[in-house]
Amino acid sequence: MPNIGQELEKRLIDIGISSPLHLQEKGSIAAFQLLHAADQHVCINMLFALEGAIRNIRWHKLEKNAKQELQFYYREIKQSG
Repeated sequence: MPNIGQELEKRLIDIGISSPLHLQEKGSIAAFQLLHAADQHVCINMLFALEGAIRNIRWHKLEKNAKQELQFYYREIKQSG
């Protein structure tokens, strides 16, 4: 999957997401919430990477409105601690 390097793949496996299909079923936001629960220092780019992987594109090519929606969820997740 695009955007999923060895480190992110390991982190996903550690939280129980072990295949591309499982990531697609879980969704980027739910997967990111699990990653955040395991490590409070995850960043917005990881959320973008997950969404791009699900869409099968590099995260840099996400549409502006998609990035804005993800930024909204990122702020909510980070504020909720």
